[in-house]
Amino acid sequence: MDNLSNTDENYDLGYQPSPCSTEQNDQSTTETPGCSTMSGDSFLYCRTYSGNSAFSEPVDDHSFCSEASPSHCPARRSGDQKLAVLTRLGKKQCKSNVDEKLDELESLDLELEMMKERFAKLLLGEDMSGSGKGVCTAVTISNAITNLYATVFGQNLRLEPLNHEKKALWKREMDCLLSVCDYIVEFSLTKSQNLRNGTAVEIMESRPRSDIYINLPALRKLDAMLIEILDSFQDREFLYAEQGSMSSNSTRTGSFRRVVQRNNEKWWVPVPCVPSSGLSEKARKHLRHKRECANQIHKAAMSINSGVLSEMEIPDSYMASLPKSGRASIGDAFYRFMYSAEKFSPEYLLDCLNIASEHEALELADRVEASMYTWRRKACMSHSKSSWSMMKDLMSDVDRSDKNHILAERAERLLFALKQRYPELSQTSLDTCKIQYNRDVGQAILESYSRVLEGLAFNIVAWIEDVFFVDSATRNPE
Repeated sequence: MDNLSNTDENYDLGYQPSPCSTEQNDQSTTETPGCSTMSGDSFLYCRTYSGNSAFSEPVDDHSFCSEASPSHCPARRSGDQKLAVLTRLGKKQCKSNVDEKLDELESLDLELEMMKERFAKLLLGEDMSGSGKGVCTAVTISNAITNLYATVFGQNLRLEPLNHEKKALWKREMDCLLSVCDYIVEFSLTKSQNLRNGTAVEIMESRPRSDIYINLPALRKLDAMLIEILDSFQDREFLYAEQGSMSSNSTRTGSFRRVVQRNNEKWWVPVPCVPSSGLSEKARKHLRHKRECANQIHKAAMSINSGVLSEMEIPDSYMASLPKSGRASIGDAFYRFMYSAEKFSPEYLLDCLNIASEHEALELADRVEASMYTWRRKACMSHSKSSWSMMKDLMSDVDRSDKNHILAERAERLLFALKQRYPELSQTSLDTCKIQYNRDVGQAILESYSRVLEGLAFNIVAWIEDVFFVDSATRNPE
């Protein structure tokens, strides 16, 4: 009966004795070592939730083992060791979580400080004295995008992915600068509604300005495509050597041959090094595909940039600096060819010029552009106003057979062909003047964003051409 009562009491306490413990109750006077051991889990459960049960023996807190119950000593040590290990792991994990949270807070504080600095520069117009002598907001944002591009991509002169920090910086800062476009809207009439009293009310709705609505998503897409092109060169078959770091007779370790010396003035650009047998067909195919993609991106960005610049107002200072005669601007030889030729061919004219450097091409572009606006101004001279906004509206009303109109149209075709032949051409004097005096924030963002993407796409094409040059020289040595 005592045994049955003890068993019921144990079940009530939530403890189910093992067979060995049952035998231990039956043989209270004799302890068998083989059957008197209890599992650690059972002992801990009993100690934790049933401290007053019949199976709990009084144990001194300062002792780890007693002679009266030798079978309980190993289980007590095992449980304490497990508890100590879990405690240490929990403290380490908690400390690690605290450190991660502190690092996140520090990074957020740094980003917040950077945003404050950007916001302050935009408000002050880059004039830290606060005296109001800074540039306008449009120029400030344009300079910010240009400087950000130089910071992120200025030192990246290779076909390789951007590191994580620079990629995150580019995305974060550009998102902040481009967010201004979210608040550049135009109002349009959606519908008219009649009130109860019969009054007709026109309802206006705001929407993104048309030029931003069309061009900004396209530029974001081109941006992502250029980053994707750089990321595709994670695993490549060629390496880079700094120009001048290796002599022409030195060789690279492994299967890479000597550095091919290039006869150009860009001594700061790293030189690609390809395997001694040249690039594989798969690598050349990949390079050709990425070159074509970058080339198309370059054309698209250049088209957007040219369109935005053409919509900017011509500053009065530039119009005042134009010569009185377009003939004096481009010279007699140019004038005779442009006016006397029945079928004007700008490509043929450029072939006859034999332009030797980019400086000569830029100088010619400035002269042709100045003569073009001189002839346009003369074509509209009969009207009272000669501002650029009026000139664009009045050019459609000018007689197409007018001499000044014909010359202006041919000068525009020549300028376009010149920029197509020399895509790396710097900005003309008129373009620089437009950007400097522009007050439209939306146009400033579109122009600067398209300009930096145009430069990056052109650089990628040039870097791929460098790899093909070295590969060709390696496979076909002289």
